[in-house]
Amino acid sequence: MKSHSPYPLYFVLAALALYVTFFIIPSLSGIAYSFTDWSSYSDEVEFIGLDNYRTILSPDENYLSFIGNTLLFTFWTIIIKTVFGLALALLLNEGVRRFVNGYRVLIYLPVILPTLVVALIFRSILDPAAGLLNSFLRGIGLDALALPWLIDPTIALYSVIGVDSWKGIGYIMVILLAGLQTIPKDLYEAAAIDGAGAWAKFRHITLPMLMPALMIVTVLNVLYGLRVFDIVYALTNGGPGYATEVLSTEIFKAFSKGQFGLGTAISSILFLILVVTGYLVIRVMERQTDRE
Repeated sequence: MKSHSPYPLYFVLAALALYVTFFIIPSLSGIAYSFTDWSSYSDEVEFIGLDNYRTILSPDENYLSFIGNTLLFTFWTIIIKTVFGLALALLLNEGVRRFVNGYRVLIYLPVILPTLVVALIFRSILDPAAGLLNSFLRGIGLDALALPWLIDPTIALYSVIGVDSWKGIGYIMVILLAGLQTIPKDLYEAAAIDGAGAWAKFRHITLPMLMPALMIVTVLNVLYGLRVFDIVYALTNGGPGYATEVLSTEIFKAFSKGQFGLGTAISSILFLILVVTGYLVIRVMERQTDRE
């Protein structure tokens, strides 16, 4: 008896053609243009080899600090979102019984708020002179903690990290909460009979069973963090100076200035970082899962 594919061959070929046309070809074209001096200042496009990449990787330029800011943003948002998202998921799964659905909605609400709205709210809250946060700190006698959150180059990036984490924790919480609810209750009951405490249950039951969900949120956080643009652009536009500039905002600015060859070179580097980092994260998480 002949087996029939659930999708006719021409559907597969059409989908493949669309993928090649709208993804593969533009991606390869972008990589090719990164080796040129393509810009809005000239009608001619000349091959310049690795000059754009030398500019980006030159210690005399600021691009290495943009890469560093991107990696730092990604690292801390992963840590903060995962830790607090897991804590909230555990609390809603076990500790809180009354109004649990209401709490879920409240925690998830920042996720659905437009980034521009969040940025405008927090730019007002973090205003060094009349912002709600500094006014509160001064009101309770903690004047030393009233800082120029988005103006001081040493703390501006961490302020952006804090705002982004506040906005995204609810999304991570929902994924981890779904993972927690798939763990059989019988395992905890058996562990309780054996005399296991709360930490032992978490270490030997919750964490191993939650590893697939943790892998998902880690990969999502990595991909988001490395490509972050909107919250940085809306809050600080990369300032003060270059303190919060990340790769995506610099790509936007390069194209806005008509430096298309340089912009595509930065995009290619970002793509390489995404691929390598994503692969390494997946490999590490898979090994951890196998050990568990």
